[in-house]
Formats: sequence, C-alpha cells, structure tokens
Amino acid sequence: MNYILFDGPNREALLPFTYTRPVADIRIGILTIREKWELSLGATTTTITEDYLSEKYPMVEMEDNIMINSSYLPSDTLLKQIKNLSKNQAIYDGDTIVAFYALEDQDVDFDLFETFLCKGSPIKVEKSWDIFSKNGAAIAADFELITAGRTSAVIPERTEAFNTEQIFIEEGAQLPLCVLNATSGPIYIGKNSEIMEGSLVRGPFALCEGSVLKMGAKIYGPTTIGPYSKIGGEVNNSVFFGNSNKGHDGYLGNSIVGEWCNLGADTNNSNLKNNYAEVRLWSYETENFAKTGLQFCGLMMGDHSKCGINTMFNTGTIIGVSANIFGSGFPRNFIPSFSWGGASGFSTYLTSKAFEVASVVMSRRGLDFSTQDKAILEQVFEQTSAYRKD
Repeated sequence: MNYILFDGPNREALLPFTYTRPVADIRIGILTIREKWELSLGATTTTITEDYLSEKYPMVEMEDNIMINSSYLPSDTLLKQIKNLSKNQAIYDGDTIVAFYALEDQDVDFDLFETFLCKGSPIKVEKSWDIFSKNGAAIAADFELITAGRTSAVIPERTEAFNTEQIFIEEGAQLPLCVLNATSGPIYIGKNSEIMEGSLVRGPFALCEGSVLKMGAKIYGPTTIGPYSKIGGEVNNSVFFGNSNKGHDGYLGNSIVGEWCNLGADTNNSNLKNNYAEVRLWSYETENFAKTGLQFCGLMMGDHSKCGINTMFNTGTIIGVSANIFGSGFPRNFIPSFSWGGASGFSTYLTSKAFEVASVVMSRRGLDFSTQDKAILEQVFEQTSAYRKD
C-alpha cells in the first residue's frame, strides 16, 4: 500500500514552522510525525504540501493510496482503522478528515464515500503550542514504539539514575557523572549523543542522535532535543527540532525552536505573564493576537532565526523564519520573518545576507544549503513581506 501524508487544515495554525516543512516533518516527542507513521506502518511515505515545498518534499502517487492527515499521530486504534480501509472509505474526526483510501487520479467526492468515526483519542497537533504542551504524551508513545523488544546500553557506573526501566540509551551515547530521573516520564538518549558532567535531567526527555547537553545543564521535562543540537543552561518543557544551539546559560521554557537556530549566551524567555493571565500569541490565520488557553507559553522561533547575547523575550513571542534579533530591552512579541534588529526597531534582513549565513551554518554540519532550500526561503520572504515595516 502507498501512504501519503497531507498537510490538512491546520497548516496555517502551525506557522512559522510549516513555512519551511510539511506538517509531517514537525518533531514532537522523540520522532517527527513522518517518522512515527513510517515506523508504525512499516512503510515509507510521501507528502501533499504547498507547491513551493513540493520539490523538496514530493508526492508519489500509485494505483492505490491511503491519504493520512499529518496533524494526527499514530495510535494502535487509529493504525488498525487505517490498515482496514478499503476503496472509497474514509475516517472522520467530527468534520475533519483523518484518512481515506483513494485511487490514482481519482476525483474524490467524499459524499460518495463510506465513512467511519475515528476511534480512541489520538494525539492531534492542531496549534503551534500543541508541540510543547502535548510533548510529554508524544515522548511516552515514541519511547514505547522505539524501544519495544530492544535492550538499552548499560547506564554508566557513575551516572545516578532513577526508575531505570524507563531509561533507554542507544549505542555510542556518553553520559558520565550526570543525573537521570525518569520518575515522572521516560528518558531516551540517542545514538552518539552526549550528556556532559554535572547535567541534571528529569523526564519525560529525549536527546536525539548526535546532540549534546553541555556541562551543568538543567533540563525539566517534557523536553525534546532534536538531532545534532547543543544545549546548555536551564530548559523546561521545550522542543528543539534539530541542528540548533542554545550552548550557554539562560532560561528557555514552554517553547519551540526550529532548525538552524542559535540562542546567544544568557538568552532568557518569560513563559508566564506577571498578572498570571492567559497568554495570547500572534495568529497567522487571523493576523492578530489569539487566545491560547495557556498560562505558560514562551518562545516560538522559526527555522534559521538567531539572537545575540543577553536577549530577552517576553511571554508568548513568535519569531518567523530567518530573523536576527539583538540589542537590549524586550523586542516586540511578533517578529516577522527576515527581520533584523531588536527593541529599538527592525529592518529587512536581506536574503543575500541571510543565505550567506545559512550556507555557512549548514556547512558546519556537513550539509549543503541547496537550491531547493534557497527557493523555499525566497518564497517565505515573499509571503511574509507584508508583515515587515522598514
């Protein structure tokens, strides 16, 4: 069977992270949504997404296809329903299509489909803040999926560990003289990762392949550090997608950081308003600030964005793609893509300069800033031009 993941109606609510990737490539828990589905289905997937992303993330259609809404994470019940689908059958969650069986080049008319209600309560990623607020449940589900029938590497003698049956260490990981407390949730330590001396970790927690916790780091779960990232200081209930750095002291809480980001030394964010009121976040859907229903909500930083040393972010700050923030004081809590500046004001970060930086940063990880990457960022620059005011 050919499985295709489609963005669904929640893509705009997941900006700025979906400016540069399909919904399926968002990381929540240990794995990306795509990785969860492929591991659960035992099959590769392709994607239906925005046209400007489709060259990098193409769709492959075959004679028989099952389409899956990427906002839904796999569960045993949903997986069984999807695998039992036949031609012209669909699964709904209220008015939302979850999955359907379609033939190649079929003109789909759901009025002619036999429909079924989605059973159970699969995790849904519908808003950007779901990525951190539902991260604990996603880590637990991924931990069970990844570690089933496998044996962890041995916990080093001088590492202090609590609730060891909920700790899994992949081969090549180094963790001398640290504390791992899985009492409140599982801890997953990825291949060739490193937890340096003096680090304190409370689960649920995932340190993905090749990532590093710097000396004396303090990590509160549920937190995910995506692949090839370097993290120091204090972090609470946050998700780093991968290839990003927060290498020094400073606090990050209830936040999401995309790929190829860097937080300067002593960067701090607020995750709670002084009056304890509900946090409002910029909405790309309404182009206004919207209620989140959350009391704790910190920073949302899109891919390729960076900030200088001693940067302070207010509660509920949204930063777009490829922004560069620096200087004293609190910058405003919506920073458009390709912005350059800080509390004293912003100008447009020219693509020529932004692309130079992206090329250097990616080359340090042995990757090329490809023509596809450049084309995607050029499209993001055009799409977000209305938000920038020089």
